[in-house]
Amino acid sequence: MAKLVDNGQEHTPELKEAVAALLSHVNAQKANFKPQDIANLLWAMAKLVDNGLDRTPVLKEPLVALLPHVNVQTTNFKPLGIASLLWSMAKLVDNGQERTPEFNEAVAALLPQVNLQKDQFNAQDIANLLWAMAKLVDNGQEQTPGLNEAVATLLPRVSAQKDQFNAQGIANLLWATAKLGELVELNLATSSFESLVYRISENLQFSQQEILMSLWGVMVCCARLALDSNANKNNVLEKHMDDLFTHLENTFPVNEVDQRIIAMAASWLGRECPVVPHYQTIVSKRQSNFRNQLQSSIPSLKIDEEKSLNSLPPVDLLLPDHNIVIEVQGPSHYVGGDFKTRNGSTLLKIALLQKAGFEVIEIPANQLLKKDLMKLYIDQIKIRIGIPPQGHSCVSLKRGWADAAYVTAEEHLAEQTNPAKRKKTNSQ
Repeated sequence: MAKLVDNGQEHTPELKEAVAALLSHVNAQKANFKPQDIANLLWAMAKLVDNGLDRTPVLKEPLVALLPHVNVQTTNFKPLGIASLLWSMAKLVDNGQERTPEFNEAVAALLPQVNLQKDQFNAQDIANLLWAMAKLVDNGQEQTPGLNEAVATLLPRVSAQKDQFNAQGIANLLWATAKLGELVELNLATSSFESLVYRISENLQFSQQEILMSLWGVMVCCARLALDSNANKNNVLEKHMDDLFTHLENTFPVNEVDQRIIAMAASWLGRECPVVPHYQTIVSKRQSNFRNQLQSSIPSLKIDEEKSLNSLPPVDLLLPDHNIVIEVQGPSHYVGGDFKTRNGSTLLKIALLQKAGFEVIEIPANQLLKKDLMKLYIDQIKIRIGIPPQGHSCVSLKRGWADAAYVTAEEHLAEQTNPAKRKKTNSQ
């Protein structure tokens, strides 16, 4: 039934009744299901939900019944089953499924199997697995050793099987690798992209959505290279970005996310933007508090808030007289919300702003819980705009680019309040 719906079958009342009738037996039969049965059932549920079936109790109850059995039978799943299960679970979460303790335990049990069975995954499995991991992370999955090892295990196999991926697989891989941001080591990300982008120029039939996903992925890779002063810039990737953008020049997507991708690509390439993207603005409490403190400290400072520059996503705070952007980065800007590992969307925004000529100051939101730390950041901003701060102590906001800034801020504060630690530091 899931396959029929995936191929366009309408959700008729009769179909919904048949699905409900079958799913009602899952709980009673759960002990009799083999590993492949469990994988097939979860895949079917994910497909049905993805194609518009409501997540009613009829669907939730069998999911609750099956998840513990994933954990129990983990070692019995074959490579296809592992890939199918993680893809299905990621698809369900992406469609609103709550990440319950049972759900998290099932994911945690499956991830080590990726490393154990790494040599047996085919190209489709690899694409599905990396897409699933990126989607899970995008929906709040925390970083764990199992997740990190699974990503590091799979990416080298992208290059090894580069000729086996179809258009959808290539788009999913480019998107997923980019979405994971700094979780993926830059050289590994770049080599994976280089092994895939040349396939785009072949006569593969990419849909508009696959072109958009690929374009976004390539932009993020270029952004990472631009932000790393030690990286060799890759003109080949920019050439593919230009080619992908050209394919979209005469399209006018209605989807807001797609419009934003086109606008960002136009900004990067210096091309005319064919769309006017719409952005929702949300001012966090910490952003508002920081703005008020900054304005109070420097009353004459002009501060714009939630301003869109060059059709790019709005910036938190703009100091227009100094070409400085201040981004108060909440957990959604980091992989797994760890306030250290920036995701692809964050990296792309920062690189685009720098490319447009703005200096960007990033402040992790968790660093604004302490007034003393907030003052250190304000003091550094004063230096940037030519106002000497009071006192002799200041913290550099330069980061390289992961966590040096706010770690330095905390260490700096500790040194100022702990003479013994300051003496020890000075003696090193």
